[in-house]
Amino acid sequence: MTFSRRHFLTLSAAASFAAAAPSFAFAQQAIPIYAEDGIAIDGTDAVAYFTEGAPVAGSAEFTFDWQGATWRFSTAENRDTFAADPTAYAPQYGGYCAYAIADSGALVSTTPEAWSIVDGKLYLNYSNRIQRRWERDIAGYIAAGDAKWPEIIAE
Repeated sequence: MTFSRRHFLTLSAAASFAAAAPSFAFAQQAIPIYAEDGIAIDGTDAVAYFTEGAPVAGSAEFTFDWQGATWRFSTAENRDTFAADPTAYAPQYGGYCAYAIADSGALVSTTPEAWSIVDGKLYLNYSNRIQRRWERDIAGYIAAGDAKWPEIIAE
């Protein structure tokens, strides 16, 4: 069988797409979300961390289902903002303790009051005491957490 240049280019393009397909599928993979009783991040409004600079309780009136969890918001506007781009507002590491992810790769619950926004990303921690430990080397813990997170979600 002979291949023309056109066939070769078509096959090359198909092979490139096939090689990229697994990484695309990975990007669309569901991630574990910290959600007690199916409610993400203890019902706290994820958008409010960015707009109010504080944890604000969400309401059962304003919800959005994403990544297998129900997210609550204090206003319809915050719900709609989150729905338009959940990854921009959802906490890193699925809302699990950022320090625990970085330190041991463990999925540990968080408290809404132990939080920080770093480079436009929300990070939550287990407690205020752990938050203070996290603050000693935020950049180092983010680097370690980012390295461990793909292994955690692959399990």
